Amino acid sequence: MSALPGERAIALVDGNNFYVSCERVFNPKLNGRPLVILSNNDGCIVSRSQEARDLGIPMGMPFFKAQHFVKSHGLQWLSSNYTLYGDMSARMMNVLSEFSPAQEIYSIDECFLDLSQMMANELLIPYGQTIKKRVHQYLGLPTCVGIGPTKTLAKLANHIAKKNKVFNGVFAWVALDCEEQNHWLKSITVNEVWGVGRRINDSLVSMGIHTVFDLACANPEMIRSRFSVVLARTVVELQGISCLAMSDLEETSRKQQIISSKSFGQPITDLSHLQEAVASYICRAAEKLRAQDSVCQYVTVFVRTNPFAKNQTQYRNQITIPLSIASADSRRLIKAAFFGLDRIYRKGLIYKKAGVILSELHQAKHQQEDLFTQINHTKSMQVMQTMDTLNQLYGAHTVTLASAAQTLSNPRAWHMRANHKSPRFTTRWHEIPPAHT
Repeated sequence: MSALPGERAIALVDGNNFYVSCERVFNPKLNGRPLVILSNNDGCIVSRSQEARDLGIPMGMPFFKAQHFVKSHGLQWLSSNYTLYGDMSARMMNVLSEFSPAQEIYSIDECFLDLSQMMANELLIPYGQTIKKRVHQYLGLPTCVGIGPTKTLAKLANHIAKKNKVFNGVFAWVALDCEEQNHWLKSITVNEVWGVGRRINDSLVSMGIHTVFDLACANPEMIRSRFSVVLARTVVELQGISCLAMSDLEETSRKQQIISSKSFGQPITDLSHLQEAVASYICRAAEKLRAQDSVCQYVTVFVRTNPFAKNQTQYRNQITIPLSIASADSRRLIKAAFFGLDRIYRKGLIYKKAGVILSELHQAKHQQEDLFTQINHTKSMQVMQTMDTLNQLYGAHTVTLASAAQTLSNPRAWHMRANHKSPRFTTRWHEIPPAHT
């Protein structure tokens, strides 16, 4: 394989062990100690420090299976604090935006920066180090920077930077000659490629494609015919030819389905409590829907009892409600969800989980109107946008719908457990850490 083209320079900046790192910024006593962050209801491990990884604790492990490390190795654990993580993410993205005129936020802890035309190739690594140092100086967050001629190679470069300390957190393909590039491509298994999941990996391995180098050498047309145009595009990107422009990322990252569901902090039986939970989940899902400027055509609501409680009657069900006109108005979506919930609710059962799914999403600007509708869509969206703006300015649930019953002074049975959550240091005045002289 020939050397990768170097006309473009795309950087992927990624926060290392992001949730853990956010916690350590405000609690330095956690530095150097094994630490895990738990999912909703303190169930599973969703983030691990390097020290916890070194103990062999895998991602997604139920926490009760790792509790023996608390005594044997001093394992620390915290409930997830998404308010803190979201705010720290926004601050990090704001800092990173200063380094490129083109920024695409990919996830809570990752973004692409287009460095093309900004500097010579030999300056890319020093520039990457500057990015890394600036984020740490301003926010205390460790990052890694991967630089390549395509987004796929930038993501792979970030993986190399993270796994190999010799690069000091920054790796750029243009800094290597052809032989060195091929060495790295041959040393990484194909499942590390962006978008290659378990099933695709198993199929590729059965075809004799074991490494990234093998996939990069594959025929894109053959890959397209056996898999998809998406994987074929990945092959081309691994060959150094950009298929994903920076402007394309917004469309490729637009969700096609939005799910909001949680297990309850304690089992519930009342329909009214189920309605409150479902309304809360709808509000959260609808906010995400509006954030990507979409509307949905179908609302699905589901409930289930605890499958591990063998002495209880087992039940699970779901129902999908079509909307006459696609919408992102929380009020309309809640009305549809309640209509469905009334039909699948069974009195006398003990429910452990409920959730909603918003599906068949499309951009709001392509919304099909109804000649006979009496809904004022402009006024509807103005109300929702005002509510979203207030919540962004003053914190989640500052303004919400009465049916969601999200008040801190009136906690509900269905609220998730978070018994070891740190304060929201950056978004609540009364939770700002004190400074002692």
